[in-house]
Amino acid sequence: MNIQNADRVFLSFPANHVQIQSSNTEYQFWKKTIKFYLQRWTTNAMKQTALGMSSKSLDHDLAQQRPLLLFDLRLKEDFEKSHVSGSVHAVCDVHAKEKIMPKIPKNAKIVLISEPEDFAKEIAEMMVSFGLDAHYLEGGFSSWQGKTSSGQTGKTIPADQLAEKIEDVFLLDVRDSDEFSEYKIPGSANIPLGDLFDASTLQKIPRDREVVTICPHGNRAMIASFALERAGIHSQTLEGGLAGWNQVLEPVTAVQKPIRIIQVQKIGKGCLSHIIESDGEAIVIDPLHPFEEYSSIAKQYGFKISKIFDTHQHADHVSSARDLAESEDAELYLSKYEGYDIDANFISDGDELAFGKSKLRAMHTPGHTPGSMSYVVDEKYVFTGDILFVESIGRPDLRDKAEEFAEELYDTLHSRLLCLPRQTLVFPTHHGEGVESIDGAYYSTIAESKKLPWLDIPEQEFVKKVVSMTVPRPMNYRRIISINRGEIDLVRSEIPDLEIGPNRCAVDSK
Repeated sequence: MNIQNADRVFLSFPANHVQIQSSNTEYQFWKKTIKFYLQRWTTNAMKQTALGMSSKSLDHDLAQQRPLLLFDLRLKEDFEKSHVSGSVHAVCDVHAKEKIMPKIPKNAKIVLISEPEDFAKEIAEMMVSFGLDAHYLEGGFSSWQGKTSSGQTGKTIPADQLAEKIEDVFLLDVRDSDEFSEYKIPGSANIPLGDLFDASTLQKIPRDREVVTICPHGNRAMIASFALERAGIHSQTLEGGLAGWNQVLEPVTAVQKPIRIIQVQKIGKGCLSHIIESDGEAIVIDPLHPFEEYSSIAKQYGFKISKIFDTHQHADHVSSARDLAESEDAELYLSKYEGYDIDANFISDGDELAFGKSKLRAMHTPGHTPGSMSYVVDEKYVFTGDILFVESIGRPDLRDKAEEFAEELYDTLHSRLLCLPRQTLVFPTHHGEGVESIDGAYYSTIAESKKLPWLDIPEQEFVKKVVSMTVPRPMNYRRIISINRGEIDLVRSEIPDLEIGPNRCAVDSK
């Protein structure tokens, strides 16, 4: 296309490509409009030329400790043999272009290295077109005459390994402050990525502790690690970011006898599920992904999982009940009142089931959802799903019938759950941030539940207060409900992104 001949470009445009039937006035309008954008495109294209840097200039900038990102685009094995000190190995592919490049701060000076220089020059020019301050090393790596190093950079740490040592590391969350305020790993510090190119900001990062950088998926965090490396601060990036962190399951034994209750916690999300074992036979309530963890626990303790239960159609996490039941050849039980499109056993209010030497009694407890169930085991333990938490109660507004459900919630709490014996242990399916555990597990008693602030007011006031709340709904909740209901198929690789964000199933998330 000859972009200098705007008339010719325009004249062929409406007739051949868009087929617009227009008046002379419209013709002149579109002619001027397209001419304007073609001229602007030509001007921008002329500006998209990356500047080369000589080995001497780059060595000078490094010696002066000027803030810059130094990306080596050569093969990893070549990089590990020898590279410019302070540089990091980077792969330029579609993922980098779509996910990483847009997150690089515009104020960051970038220098690319390849061998020969052609590839680095080409990528630098593309980055310039994105508005980045990109350059390339003239003459390629072979022209470098300064200090070199060998070995790897850009290390990552898997989420489960971080969970084991989280008390000993400095967690650096590099998201923007508004993202950080929405949800975070407790104990993490927030320094937005762009601020890491300010020398005074770097003084806030301890040099005597291991540093782990964090963002939603690891892209910004990896760039942050590169920036820290340039400043002499070694760090690791949380593999998979916060999305991956939300998939770590941690089992905690809450009750040893006369039955065993193992609380399986999704530590990044505050989700709780429970394995209840009696005389070698176990049931699982509200299992989470990855479901394989429950099989591993059963194998470790030597018991058989025979029954799987969900308390309701969860809105903030994907249930693994079907997958676990199939894997363990166990019976699947779901609420008769929820409207599933799944092949399962449907359980009703008052139904009783035996396992081992124990007995489970189903209790219909609507309010959070119309079909929510609670399960009472041996009349000593109640598993309340999202109806009653340690610190709060379930929200009734996730099905767009807040007032109706609030009335049901009040009745469920006062006429059913709080009528259980005071010493009954309450095991919910979530806990909020800041809730204290009991030896690592989250549970309460009916006596303690009666003291919750939402439960000491008359029904009219309760309904009015609940309906007026403005807590944001869980992210992706409609799609998650559809998956849990059986309306759409689950793609397991999508679970981390579907579940990213805080749990928001309580009327008060604080």
